[in-house]
Amino acid sequence: MAAVDLTTENVKQLDAEDSLKWTRAEFEIPNARACGADVDGEAIYFCGNSLGLLSKRARRHVIEELDVWGSSGVTGHFDHPHSRPWKHVDDPLTPHLARIVGADETEIAHAGTLTTNLHTLFTTFYRPTKERWRIVIEKGSFPSDWYAIHSHARFHSAVLSPEQIDDAVIALEPRKGEETLRTEDIVKVIEEQGDTIAIVWLPLVQYYTGQLFDIPPIEAATHKAGALLGLDMAHGIGNVKCELDKWGVDFAVWCTYKYLNAGPGAVGGYFIRSGLDDGGRRLAGWWGNDAATRFEMAPTFVPTPGAKGYQHSNPNVIGSIALLGTLELIEAAGYDNMLAKQASLTGALETLLKASRYYVSSDAKDEDESTQPFPSANAETHGKVGFKILTPAAPHRGTQLSLAILPLNSGVMPRVFSRMLTRGLVGDERQPNVIRLSPVVLYNKYEEVGRAVRVLEEALEDEEKGAAVAVKELDVVAST
Repeated sequence: MAAVDLTTENVKQLDAEDSLKWTRAEFEIPNARACGADVDGEAIYFCGNSLGLLSKRARRHVIEELDVWGSSGVTGHFDHPHSRPWKHVDDPLTPHLARIVGADETEIAHAGTLTTNLHTLFTTFYRPTKERWRIVIEKGSFPSDWYAIHSHARFHSAVLSPEQIDDAVIALEPRKGEETLRTEDIVKVIEEQGDTIAIVWLPLVQYYTGQLFDIPPIEAATHKAGALLGLDMAHGIGNVKCELDKWGVDFAVWCTYKYLNAGPGAVGGYFIRSGLDDGGRRLAGWWGNDAATRFEMAPTFVPTPGAKGYQHSNPNVIGSIALLGTLELIEAAGYDNMLAKQASLTGALETLLKASRYYVSSDAKDEDESTQPFPSANAETHGKVGFKILTPAAPHRGTQLSLAILPLNSGVMPRVFSRMLTRGLVGDERQPNVIRLSPVVLYNKYEEVGRAVRVLEEALEDEEKGAAVAVKELDVVAST
């Protein structure tokens, strides 16, 4: 079916042609009423960019581990009926993760959480001098990255002056009137400030706009300047093509509870390029010691070769093994097949949104308007009810589309969001203007894309009519 022929009614025909439609039956789809809706049945769950759904394999694997704990106690570390001894709980995960991120198995580790891993890697690899001390980061980055990055220069007050500490962060911003960063503008900053830059830290996929960054030219400029390149892959892993080794990335971190469906607060991971010098600043821990001698409790730390030598403690088994369920599904489905469906599924959503009478082209922008997380107080607060799509067109995006609800900064977005939720559509909101929708390959259908667009239009129509609504918020659930 040609994209131009799609309607909210006939888009469901694409489900019959979907070779991956079998994967939906592998997941537990939330109940609409349990999510806050006033309707029965399954929710239209377009919130996998915040928290992925529970796979049936994950439930089975977690119950298996609870049974082993109950029947075997501590011996489950060594003797495991499912051949997953807890002392090597990350072994079945590592090969899958390495393939997904495009790295050698020795370069990745399953450990910690995203921000904890970020701090670990920056403690090791951020080694500022009086001449080279600055960190490049986007101004609109997720707050955890923003807070963490700002904290590191302060640890080097013996080397850096107070002025240097205050000037340590170079914050990238889009051009006036634009919502996303241009690659050439990032490269220009790196080239102009290169002699002072220690690390360039960027997301692979931007959490707010859904922009997928073009890493190769950024990597080339970063390394030409003599700096290191690090990536936050929270919204990239399991969502888009990742080729960390091919791209020449130095280090990266990720979480596993979004597109990898490992569960709330699940164990994260990180990548360290083979051969990257740690300058003797490794934060050592028991679980980073050579696995062959770890249980000898020797007084001298002998690191496991590669990224696992930076681990601190044994991974949480329950928080790890749920991940195996999705990794097994990805292996069965084929990641390239998933990426092809992702382009089609999100493409269908984009096509139907642009066909809506409420769609406003991003070209129709007043110069003073801003939909960034911290908009100007002078931004427009009047005009027609509708939406703009902030997310760039393919191939510069993944699953997520971010919608700026109009008029901006007028309180419309929370009301529209609540009406959508009441009708059974679960996306997430980003104050003050943005709703993010992410139809996920493994469990969403094309038919749901059509229904989601109709629900959005009904919610906007109610706003036009001034219909009353009780505002509901999901900020607590929508973690990043």
